[in-house]
Amino acid sequence: MKSLAIAIFAILLCSGQSLFAQKNAMAGMHPTLNHIAVYVFDLQKQADFYHDVMYLDTIPEPFHDGKHVWYRIGPHSQLHLIQGAKAVKNHDINTHICFSVPNLKAFIEHLSNLGVAYQSWTGEKHGITKRQDGVQQIYLQDTEGNWIEVNDDRF
Repeated sequence: MKSLAIAIFAILLCSGQSLFAQKNAMAGMHPTLNHIAVYVFDLQKQADFYHDVMYLDTIPEPFHDGKHVWYRIGPHSQLHLIQGAKAVKNHDINTHICFSVPNLKAFIEHLSNLGVAYQSWTGEKHGITKRQDGVQQIYLQDTEGNWIEVNDDRF
């Protein structure tokens, strides 16, 4: 009986060490966002929108072929616009990029000054959606109809 208890203890100990080793091996494998690529029809219009409306700054891109514009969207994340789409397509609001701003009211004023339409999640023109967690959000579309959420999340 004593040897059975020792055997069970040894199996449990080895299993625990095996799970610990697996978890440690996976620790260096958690992905982080590197970039989002958006295939566009009119690169210049889209580039102007993301610079002028969304306040994104361009960063160097390696192709230098006139078909790419890259933006910094986070400490280690980028937005890549790539020219080549054959047409502008309709997009569903459920597929969107989300940006957070420190002052949503000021951003909305910026949109209004530029004449850029925005809405709530439900489609109310100039509406603001308040999530269950208190975060306020609006939705707008770029020049090709891609949806963008802008919120005041403080994460």
